[in-house]
Amino acid sequence: MDEVLIGEVLRPHGLSGELRVYPLTNDPERFLKLQEVILRRGETNQHFKVIKARLQMEFVLLEVEGIASADQAEKYRGWEVRIDRSDVLPLKEGWYYFELEGMQVYEGDLLLGTLSQVLETGANDVYVVKGANGELCIPALKSVVQNVDVPGRRMDVILPAGLRD
Repeated sequence: MDEVLIGEVLRPHGLSGELRVYPLTNDPERFLKLQEVILRRGETNQHFKVIKARLQMEFVLLEVEGIASADQAEKYRGWEVRIDRSDVLPLKEGWYYFELEGMQVYEGDLLLGTLSQVLETGANDVYVVKGANGELCIPALKSVVQNVDVPGRRMDVILPAGLRD
C-alpha cells in the first residue's frame, strides 16, 4: 500500500476552486502541513500540489494547484483524498490500522490467516482474520495480541478458549 486515505471531497467551496473535504483521520490538522495530495476515483489518480489548507468546523477547505474554479472543483466531488505513505507522521506509540491490514496472524507456529479488516467497536477493536478455515474475529486485547511486528508483517496471538470452535 503506497497511499493512505485521509479524506473525501464533498463539493466545491466558493468560486475559486477550493475543495470542501470530509477528513477521514483523527487529526484533521495534518492537512495544514501537506505539500501534495492525491485525488483518486477508481483507478484514476491525480497528484496536486497543495497551495493552502484550512479548517472550517469539522471540514477541511483545500486549495490545490490546477483547480481554479467551482466548475473544475465540481469534477472532483466524491473523489478520495490520499497522501503518499511516506508523508504519514509516525505515531509516538502503537500503529495505524492500515499498517495492520494484510499482516499474517499466527498462534504459535500455526498460520491463522491474513488480517483483512479492523473493526472499531464500543469496547475494543476487533481484527478480522481470513484464513483457510474461514474467518476469525479476534479481540484486540493485550491478553490476546502478544506481538505486532509491523516491518515483518506478522502478528502473534493467543486465542481465547472456544474462539476457533
